Amino acid sequence: MKELICIVCPKGCCLHVDESNDYAVTGNGCARGAMYGRTELTNPTRVVTSTVCVSGAELPRCPVKTNRAVPKEKVFKVMECIASVRAQAPITVGQILVKDICHTGADLVATRATSDFSSRV
Repeated sequence: MKELICIVCPKGCCLHVDESNDYAVTGNGCARGAMYGRTELTNPTRVVTSTVCVSGAELPRCPVKTNRAVPKEKVFKVMECIASVRAQAPITVGQILVKDICHTGADLVATRATSDFSSRV
């Protein structure tokens, strides 16, 4: 029996997941909590957030995230890929900087707009 704190909503329910009983979940306050408990033990995933270097912008870095959760075992590989990304300003919010990063099916997208130096007046 594994014990987890649910992070799906602000309630933070204490989940008990019984691995020997087909990952039965107790302690959840909603159906989303049951799904989270099962998934966290069978196929844990994470949305990866970081920053990338930007050339020609007022700010040297731009915050990014994956547009969907990636398998937890691939998070460090995704971070290695992100470390090598060099973007060129201007960048818009939601712009895809890397498509299908590390063959995870997730795209790396910008979460902040950056303008280039030439747009400054």
